[in-house]
Amino acid sequence: MNATFSFTVTVKQANTHLLTCLYPAIPYLQPEQWQALLFSAKGEKKGNIKLDSIAVSADVLLVAGQVVSYTINDYQEAEVDDAWSLVWSNDEIAAVHKPANLPVNRTTRNVYNTLIQLLRRESPWPDAHLLHRLDLETSGIILIANNNAMARRYQSNLGELIKRKVYRAVVFGKPDWVSKDFTCDLGTLNENQGGSHIRSQMHVVPEGEGKESRTLFKVLATKIINGMNYSLIECELFTGRKHQIRAQLAHLGHAIVGDKIYSNDGEFYLKRLDKTLTEADHTRLLTAHHLLHAYEIHLFDLWNSKVGHSESVILRDDDFPESWGGFGFSG
Repeated sequence: MNATFSFTVTVKQANTHLLTCLYPAIPYLQPEQWQALLFSAKGEKKGNIKLDSIAVSADVLLVAGQVVSYTINDYQEAEVDDAWSLVWSNDEIAAVHKPANLPVNRTTRNVYNTLIQLLRRESPWPDAHLLHRLDLETSGIILIANNNAMARRYQSNLGELIKRKVYRAVVFGKPDWVSKDFTCDLGTLNENQGGSHIRSQMHVVPEGEGKESRTLFKVLATKIINGMNYSLIECELFTGRKHQIRAQLAHLGHAIVGDKIYSNDGEFYLKRLDKTLTEADHTRLLTAHHLLHAYEIHLFDLWNSKVGHSESVILRDDDFPESWGGFGFSG
């Protein structure tokens, strides 16, 4: 396919050369391949790179506010679930449903079919920006700014915008608690410190040696399937650390079903990176992705509330992955 990408030049990018901004966009393209998008070997204008819809054939200096678009011919990348949907929006921000296994932004394997690129192509917000992130395999609600100006306004003040974030997860086992308010420090450990070979894995570490992390867990339901217990857990975040819910639940003895890092001793994580996961591996994992869903978010009503932050906009995403049904949970 021919894939067309676009972005709006930010103040930080202004007065830099076009190709300097483009080189990091698709890391595996070499500089000469980018130059070939500007003009052919015969020096003819190719039209594959445009500024404000006008084809350019020189490495020009960029101006803030310009829209850069570029087309890569015969582009190929891994297939993803691209069925995003709108949950709520106003004139400044939007909440959208992200399917599991859709990256929010570019990865080493996906650049074109990411949530942010899909939104810029398919939504009313061609300059959409992420306000926060979800892991590749996590589904559910994610907030976006409708343009770069709104992103700058809200990204550094998310605490003024987000009042409450609630996730739901299917985990192994039946906890011996109904509700647990769990606070710990999370950090990384190398193998000499008792960590694993997975550098991105987070661990519960002694107080003061990591970042304080607090989650309120509640057991919503438990099922027995083929002699094994599985539970549906509600997880309310009070801090937002990397892999917070996943690492804490694994530490408590109830790893999330399908989690390639925190269940099965992480044996499937590197296999996924190497693209060597087999059908037998997926059978052992029980699902094609981990079962963690960003279910509910409460926003301070900054747009209509006349009494400080007393009112909230409450948003829920009931679009759970179909695989949850196999565990008898609808979310």
